[in-house]
Amino acid sequence: MAKASAQFTCTSCGAVHRKWTGRCDACGAWNSIVEEAPLSAGPKGAVSRGRSVALSTLQSDEPPPPRTLSGMAELDRVLGGGLVRASAILVGGDPGIGKSTLLLQAVAAFARGGLRCIYVSGEEASAQVRMRAQRLGLGDAPVSLAAETNLRDILTTLDEERPDLVVIDSIQTMWLDSVESAPGSVAQLRASAHELVTFAKRRGVSVVLVGHVTKDGQIAGPRVVEHMVDCVLYFEGERGHQFRILRAVKNRFGPADEIGVFEMTGAGLSEVSNPSALFLSERGQPAPGSVVFAGIEGTRPMLTEIQALVAPSPLSMPRRTVVGLDSGRLSTILAVLEARCGIPFTGLDVFLNVAGGMRVSEPAADLAVAAALLSAREDVALPADTVVFGEISLSGALRPVSQSENRLKEARKLGFTCAMLPAGGKLDREAGVGLREMTDLTGFVGEVFGAG
Repeated sequence: MAKASAQFTCTSCGAVHRKWTGRCDACGAWNSIVEEAPLSAGPKGAVSRGRSVALSTLQSDEPPPPRTLSGMAELDRVLGGGLVRASAILVGGDPGIGKSTLLLQAVAAFARGGLRCIYVSGEEASAQVRMRAQRLGLGDAPVSLAAETNLRDILTTLDEERPDLVVIDSIQTMWLDSVESAPGSVAQLRASAHELVTFAKRRGVSVVLVGHVTKDGQIAGPRVVEHMVDCVLYFEGERGHQFRILRAVKNRFGPADEIGVFEMTGAGLSEVSNPSALFLSERGQPAPGSVVFAGIEGTRPMLTEIQALVAPSPLSMPRRTVVGLDSGRLSTILAVLEARCGIPFTGLDVFLNVAGGMRVSEPAADLAVAAALLSAREDVALPADTVVFGEISLSGALRPVSQSENRLKEARKLGFTCAMLPAGGKLDREAGVGLREMTDLTGFVGEVFGAG
């Protein structure tokens, strides 16, 4: 039998190549392809017949899986209502953003709630974890610690201890002696994640894996790791802000795109029960370029401030700087303003920012972005009691967005009395907020800024 040929795998995206190349065709990364030992071709010789698998129907009286609450309302919200037994959770985030702090607080909360918890650190010694726990006031929490990277020893220990929850910090430091690759490689990462997820399902243990992220903000290693687990969480935030966002991008036991908001303090991460009020707390008097956007994050309405600055550019190619929004969406809105409304931004630098370190991705922010850009360009401030939301089409028409009633209720709760939004949506006329409805962007520009 011919010897199996080696395969070459990209360390950034996990794509498999037949030969080595300097650049990955799948993700475009340079010098990321490494040689790996080939996978086993299966058992040699005669293969015995497999056993029959029991089949069932879609009709079942089985109750939904029970959940365990941690006592941290923001974490329980992101998990979909609590921790599910035998679930596998992957948590990613930038270095130093607070992943270990969050998980140490979470595992201490679960342990105080009656779960048997083990925290396995592959990056820090047990003494370092104890120091962090004492600084956070968690020194008395009944959590078992271990500092180990050999996955075979870790699984043997877990099989003997039979915990309810295990935190692996991080999956990139784990290694299996049966895989001939260095720790952190694609093969080790894939094999280690598979062993831990299989153990979680077989023994009924909930496993939380910490994953490093790449320069692009994606979890390092093959994306197949994200498909293995039940829940993928990203811990986001700007270093210059104290706010941290825990965002669910995949959840088999609850809604995706749900977020939890935390504030980084000297005593650890504290929960933010009213994020809208916190993100708008530093908002001063109305200023040109400042607009309040009523958005939806998961199932939660949230108000954020969008800031814009438009200034003459000394450069031949004006700058377009965006923080917290998609730069491609900004280019689209600028093009629509120029093509449909006759308002050019040629020769002008445009700076756009979402205050507080928040990231906004929904198309409902289009009208708020356009209002901020026009307000900064015309040097006209919008009223302080006004919120704006709506989607802009390429034709210049304004399209209604979902959950308008929840957005208006959140605005009214925070004292806003007027809302600018597209016409034709399902609205609650008794919400206590005055509505200014527009059908297209040209009408919006003419009514609000007296141009068009």
